[in-house]
Amino acid sequence: MAIIFQKPKALKDTSMHYCPGCTHGIAHRLVAEALDELEIEGRTIGIASVGCSYNSYDYFGCDMIQAPHGRAPAVATGVKRSKPDSIVFTYQGDGDLAAIGTGEIVHAAARGEKITVIFINNTIYGMTSGQMAPTTLLNQYSTTTPYGRIADLHGYPIKVCELLATLDGPAYIERASLADVKQIKNAKKAVKKAFQVQMAGLGFSMVELLSTCPTNWGLNPLESMNRVKDELVLHYPLGVFKGESLEV
Repeated sequence: MAIIFQKPKALKDTSMHYCPGCTHGIAHRLVAEALDELEIEGRTIGIASVGCSYNSYDYFGCDMIQAPHGRAPAVATGVKRSKPDSIVFTYQGDGDLAAIGTGEIVHAAARGEKITVIFINNTIYGMTSGQMAPTTLLNQYSTTTPYGRIADLHGYPIKVCELLATLDGPAYIERASLADVKQIKNAKKAVKKAFQVQMAGLGFSMVELLSTCPTNWGLNPLESMNRVKDELVLHYPLGVFKGESLEV
C-alpha cells in the first residue's frame, strides 16, 4: 500500500508536551517537512530557545544546541561561522526573541548572518504563566496586564517583521499563520523558502508564525484558532516583508 501521509523523518518518534490546541506542534512539523524535502537534516543544526519550546531538541532529529534565554541568534552565528556548510536555524518564541533577545535578533539581521529564524508569535509569555510579551496586543489581558495592555503604561506591540525589514542585512522575511489548513500550507512554503535562502547563501531569513496559546488566553482550541484569524492578523498582517521577488 502506498504511503501518502506520515510523520516527517526529521521529527523524533516521541510525544510532545504542548498544551491541547497549541500550534507549536504544527510549526515543528513544518520545519521537519522542509528538512526532509530539502534533504538537509544530516547537515542541519537547530538552536533551541528558552520558553515553551525549550526542549525542542527532544523533538527534532537533527543536531540541536540549547541557548540561553534570548541568545539563540548569537549561538547560531557562532555555529554558522565555524561550520559554514551547515544549515543553522533558531526556533524562538516572542518573549525570547522580541524581549530579552531583541538586541541579538536585530544585530544578527543587520549583519546579514546566513541563518534561518523560525519565530513563534502567540502574543504572550507561555511557559512562565502568561505575562505580557512585547507582542501582546493593546487591551489584551495577561497576568501582568490584568486591565489589558495600555499604551501609555506598557507601550505598543512590537512588529518584528516590519522592524527587521528596514535593515539592509536580511534577504527574506515573511509572516504566516497557523490558524487553518490554507494558512498552514502557505506557512510551509514560507518555512521551506527560508531554508532555501540559506542554502543559496543569500543572507538572513526569518519566518514569523502567528500561533495560539489556549491556556494563557483562556480560550478553547477552536476559539484560539479563530482569534488568530479574526484578531491577530489585523495587527500582524500576513505577507512577505522583504525578498518578495527573491528566487531560490
